[in-house]
Amino acid sequence: LQMVRTCWLYYFSKFIELLDTIFFVLRKKNNQVTFLHVFHHSIMPWTWWFGVKFAAGGLGTFHALLNCIVHVIMYTYYGICALGPAYHKYLWWKKYMTTIQLVQFIMITAHIGQIYIMDDCPYQYPIFMFIIWLYGSMFLVLFLHFWYHAYTKGQRLPKMTRNGISKDQ
Repeated sequence: LQMVRTCWLYYFSKFIELLDTIFFVLRKKNNQVTFLHVFHHSIMPWTWWFGVKFAAGGLGTFHALLNCIVHVIMYTYYGICALGPAYHKYLWWKKYMTTIQLVQFIMITAHIGQIYIMDDCPYQYPIFMFIIWLYGSMFLVLFLHFWYHAYTKGQRLPKMTRNGISKDQ
């Protein structure tokens, strides 16, 4: 029952994360309202409702734990960014934050994929395992696409780099 309560808290947090989009729109930061962002934050509450309602706990919670850790790192970055330009010199690690997100989806996809190779791993609703694997794979592809455009092609560089401020300043 403790894991069920924890899963409900995680489910509730998905609605709080939707506030990201609202804040971006209110601040007229439409360049941050990408397909990846909207898709991720709009689909997660709905699928987590099914997971919590029918299969809370078990294999389905590993990705929630990883996602919480990644979100603590990500919102720490956003918090430092919100402190203003004087703190932008401490934001050199954005690329590494995206790397952590990619590693998260690799770990989720690999972890949930084990249900297909383990004979004695029953789960009450195997469709949820497939959905988690599909999400992990899909978000891995979407984040790789983001990585390519942001860091290989330089189309979404951090504001401090676009403005000509070096990392050392």
